[in-house]
Amino acid sequence: MGRTMKARTAFLVLLTAGVVGSAAWLVFFSPVLGVRSIEIVGNLTVPSERIKQQAGVADLHPLATVNLADVEGRVLAIRQLASARVDRVWPGTLKIEVVEREPVASIPAGGKFAIVDKQGVVIEVKSAAPPILPVLKVDTPAVGDPTTMAALQVIQAVPDEVAPKVREVRAGTAEGVTLKLSDGRTVIWGGADRPKEKGRILISLLKREKATVFDVSSPDVVTLK
Repeated sequence: MGRTMKARTAFLVLLTAGVVGSAAWLVFFSPVLGVRSIEIVGNLTVPSERIKQQAGVADLHPLATVNLADVEGRVLAIRQLASARVDRVWPGTLKIEVVEREPVASIPAGGKFAIVDKQGVVIEVKSAAPPILPVLKVDTPAVGDPTTMAALQVIQAVPDEVAPKVREVRAGTAEGVTLKLSDGRTVIWGGADRPKEKGRILISLLKREKATVFDVSSPDVVTLK
């Protein structure tokens, strides 16, 4: 190989290395492919601006080097959010898709009310119980507490026709859940088992019976008082 050919080959190698290096610089270090917008999807009550601030990603930070897992972790520090997924959308958008926790009950706590989701996670604390949520009263409310979790399962299982009427839910044990309705009637639901049967029977009884206590804890043997 002549000197000219060797020089040309060396030049091409350097040129290729330069192109690759420039491309890498553009992707990993340059603001040219930096974060220019953050798209928030799925939020209903949590402001998008709050989520963006919590994400903690600076404008024009190279999109390729954003640690997606770290961003998800920071966003999930917002307790109203149940999940978050962060993706890169080239050339310059960071997409954050969230799912908010849905409040299902309020629990009295030190003169205030803790608003919880179906898993017992506290979403927020209010000075008064929201009228649209049932008040849950258990001895030791906590995530994972069998009685608390059973009561929350029952709240989720109550038929749509009855749910708006439930004002209070009491549970001394996981098998002893009782509902207080807005019209003063009481429903002894029992445990979280056989929810569809209990719900179907309860709807029928509430429509045609004038009793004040409905015991559907055992769907096979229903009692009224």
